[in-house]
Amino acid sequence: MKRVAVLISGRGSNLGSLIDAADSSYKIILVISNIDGAAGLERARAAGIPTTVVPHAGKTREVFDAEVDQVLRAADAELVVLAGFMRILSDGFVRGWEGRLINIHPSLLPAYKGIKVHERVIEAKESKSGASVHFVVPELDAGPVIAQASVPVHPSDTPQMLADRVLAVEHNLYPEALKLLASGKVKLQSGLAVFA
Repeated sequence: MKRVAVLISGRGSNLGSLIDAADSSYKIILVISNIDGAAGLERARAAGIPTTVVPHAGKTREVFDAEVDQVLRAADAELVVLAGFMRILSDGFVRGWEGRLINIHPSLLPAYKGIKVHERVIEAKESKSGASVHFVVPELDAGPVIAQASVPVHPSDTPQMLADRVLAVEHNLYPEALKLLASGKVKLQSGLAVFA
């Protein structure tokens, strides 16, 4: 059973799905937020999971990341899951957790990296969008994809309507991808997601 730490900045909706879906492949041992009072912290506490706040204000990215890294290693975390964590991590941090660090992004990567995804998808008149779970690499949203799920884009969609539809599939997709990683069924090898 892999020891998992989850990094959050907000309400923790994906965190909730990861908590609910935990099985013999992983155990969430710590939730870290950069925002004191993030709603997801309360969600973790309600599930009996230890929480820590590492504020980022007034710190360089490297100093903040080093503090987070120290907390993760002190907790003996084996895997790190980003769930609505609104910070770009330094290359050094990412390399230190290479192959053990995953994120979920609300598009069908490699399309629509970065922010304002749903607005851009609707503007481009795409017929489908979705979510991708990927290994984190130094380049933003560029890591090898572990799992994806798609949703239709309707002509009448607002960005919020599309965001809600994508989030609903994220809640199933993220736990499944984490179970693949935790059980050794996928690993990062030579820049690729290799499935056992």
